[in-house]
Formats: sequence, structure tokens, C-alpha cells
Amino acid sequence: MLNIQKCAIIGTGFVGATTAFALLRSGLFSEMVLIDQNREKAEGEAMDLSHCDPFVRPVNVWAGDYCDLVDCALVIITAGANQGPNETRLDLVQKNTRIFGSIIPQIVRYNRECILLVVANPVDVLTYVALKLSGFPPERVIGSGTVLDTARLKYLLSEHLEVDSRNVHAFIIGEHGDTELPVWSSANVSGVDIADFCRSCQKCGDMACMKEIYDEVKNSAYEVIQKKGATYYAIALAVLRIAEAILRDEHSVLTVSGLVSGHYGLDGLCLGLPSIVGRRGIEQTLDVPLDAGEQQALEKSARALKEVIDQLEL
Repeated sequence: MLNIQKCAIIGTGFVGATTAFALLRSGLFSEMVLIDQNREKAEGEAMDLSHCDPFVRPVNVWAGDYCDLVDCALVIITAGANQGPNETRLDLVQKNTRIFGSIIPQIVRYNRECILLVVANPVDVLTYVALKLSGFPPERVIGSGTVLDTARLKYLLSEHLEVDSRNVHAFIIGEHGDTELPVWSSANVSGVDIADFCRSCQKCGDMACMKEIYDEVKNSAYEVIQKKGATYYAIALAVLRIAEAILRDEHSVLTVSGLVSGHYGLDGLCLGLPSIVGRRGIEQTLDVPLDAGEQQALEKSARALKEVIDQLEL
């Protein structure tokens, strides 16, 4: 029997540790096990997090081993080599595929019923790797996809349009990386088409600024990495958002990465698309209408990922 109140985080680097803190603060789980090849690092993080106990809802946090996954409902994988300055997410693929080759069989050995949430980069490729190595049903292997990229887009649009980011409805889809694309054709501010809103915002008067905003979204991670070495706060909250949708069975629409089977004419890869997420994982991938240019851009993004996937030895 799975314990819906128990999760595991594999990898306690910047992203893993920050994710653990975000989950601890949320009160979603009553148990959290941290696993890392550096056992002392995991123990130190668990100790530090445990000292938060008087300030949060009680959560039992400890450093464990793969055998502790036996009843985890959600296993979050952040382990992997870090993305360095001037390095793309796809540059990480060979190193992190080898790491997943040691992690995934250990998870499967002790737990075949959990949901896998992949956060390590390149997340779309590694979601596909996790799917193939685990043998899990596609709905139970989820990548963080473009959830963070979508959040960045909403934030930057809200700043430009001077409106609450929670009222901005827009997606980034495709690869979590250089070929990702915005879906301007359905973007809106509380039902007002983004192009119409732009004409009335009295700044640029039209959609001219949108390319600059998209470029800033696409390059945000590179800039943060250049300035401080890694990104971890926003991705931690993106992981929390996905975990909430799963644990609370919200049926929320999130741009997670999952196996594409016929959507937009694509097959045999994982990439970020708007999907309904609930207790069973990815319940449905939505075919949000795209204009011709967006369809072409999505196909280009898929080709870039497929070229990498086809070179993997799984």
C-alpha cells in the first residue's frame, strides 16, 4: 500500500534541498525521505529541515536509502550534473542519462506503483529515459516540463502589462530549453486576447514587445546561472505546484512533460504540453489550438528532442 502522505527526493543539491524546504513548508506530506549518493549531505539537509519542526506542520524528514521508497506515493528525481555557464540543458544528456541508469532500477526494485516526477535536466529527455527504464505506465512518469518557463512568461507579461500575474493566461510549450515556444494565439488576460490587451496598454501599442519577453523567458536560466551559479527557488515552487495537483487530485492544467502519442502529429518523445494532472498522474494531454507558425515551431522543438533521444542507448 502506498502512503499518499510520503514522498522521496533523490538528489539533495540546490534544487533537491530547496524543493524539500518548499514541500516541508507546504504541509503536503507527513514523511519525506532524502536520498543522495553523498549520504552525509542528505543527513545534513535532513537535520537542517528537521529543525524547522516547531514552525511548520509536523513532518518526519530523514536521510534514507532506496529501500525506504517502498511505500512512497511520489518520488521526485532532482539528481544529476548541474548546468554550467554557456552549457545548454541538452549538453547534459549523456552524463545524466548514465546517472538515471543507476537510479531508476533502484526505484523500481522497491516501488513499482509510485509516480515519478523528473526535475533533472534535460528534463524532457530524462523523462523519456525514466519512462523506458522504469517500464511504468506513461501517466505515472512526469517531467516538470515547461511549468517554470510558463511561470516566467506570466511574470514578465504581468510586469509589462501591469496586471496581476495570476490573471495572465499563457503557455510555454515544447522543450524545456532553447526550442521552447510561446502560444500567443490563445494567450489572454482574464479573457481579453493578449493582442487586444496590448493595443490598450499604452506602452508598445501592439505585440512588438512580445519577442523580447519570449527571449527573456528562454534565456532566464542562463542569466541566473551566470550570476549566481544555479537556479532553484522558482523550480522548487514549480515542483510543489505539480505535487499539489497530484496529491490533492486537483485535475489542474499544467505544462508538464509526458509521453506524446499522436498529439500535434508527434510520437515517441516527451515534451511539455498542457495536461490535466491529478492523483493518477497525467490524466489527459490537451490539444490546445495552435496557429500555423506555432505548429511549425512545436515540430521543430520535437525534432531537436527526437534527435537526442534517437542517440540514446537504453
